[in-house]
Amino acid sequence: MKGLVDKCYVCPRCSSDDYFPFIEKLVEKEKIDYAFVQPESEIVEWGDYFERNGRYPCPVFMGSKLLSVSLKDKSIMASLLKGTEFIPKTIKVTQDNPRFDEVANEIGFPCWIRATEGTGGLGSLKLENLDSYRSWLFINRQIPEFTVSEFLTGRHLANEMFYFNGEYIKGAALECAEYVMANTAPSHITGNTAFGRFLNEDHINEFCDRCIKYLESKLNVPAHGILSFDLKEDKNGKLKVTEVNIRHMAYVGVMAHAGFDLIEDTIRLMEDGNLDNIVRAPFFHYEKPYVFLRDVDVEPILLDSEQLFEASNKLN
Repeated sequence: MKGLVDKCYVCPRCSSDDYFPFIEKLVEKEKIDYAFVQPESEIVEWGDYFERNGRYPCPVFMGSKLLSVSLKDKSIMASLLKGTEFIPKTIKVTQDNPRFDEVANEIGFPCWIRATEGTGGLGSLKLENLDSYRSWLFINRQIPEFTVSEFLTGRHLANEMFYFNGEYIKGAALECAEYVMANTAPSHITGNTAFGRFLNEDHINEFCDRCIKYLESKLNVPAHGILSFDLKEDKNGKLKVTEVNIRHMAYVGVMAHAGFDLIEDTIRLMEDGNLDNIVRAPFFHYEKPYVFLRDVDVEPILLDSEQLFEASNKLN
């Protein structure tokens, strides 16, 4: 799409030995001030680069390699949080060890399956019985590992949070009500929200922060960077973590338009090296009951209330 960026380059895969030499030359050639590293595989590699070199190729805002690896792999996260209030009953399965009996007896049907890595609902489906489980493994035989967890029937919620050296600085929540191109995915969940509600519900932020503090104590590392939660409510309305992304969420731009601008905060932090010009808001409240609409390759729409959305639907 013309005009989106001034310049673009195709770089080697981050797993390639050529990746960081390419990045280093690019930083020098283009005089790059800051990096926004979004793909989670690259975030892990940048963390590894820091551990080996004691610096990043250029200023960037991200957490330690250990925290990044532990959250990128959903099976590792599930293992760290096992037995806590934070996650639903979850087990890791593989193509070679599908653990049919444990899925049936420990988790039970219906249950939820998804790939241990990746976003966008990769490998996700509500399983009704063992036959559907076997079929799903066969259809997705290119995916080596999955997590299987109890099926949660409540709202799909999200929370984007800003941490600095273990201090929780600010966070804001939303509800993912409908999904972009939902009918193209067997699970009807694509990972991109088409219609969402911004929420002023402090218990979501409080729950997520407690979860991060628990992970800090388990890993003995401070939370640092942007951490983005996906959550579901169970049948009783209790929150459960389904994943924690180690990067900005896809809707960070529309959140900024609603007043929660972590993009500007990230730039300020990298420019100043401190929090002096960042307003702390651990329980950020939106000024209006905003809702937003998103689709593929078009700008999102922000509305002051859901009533406006319902009124426009009636007109159409």
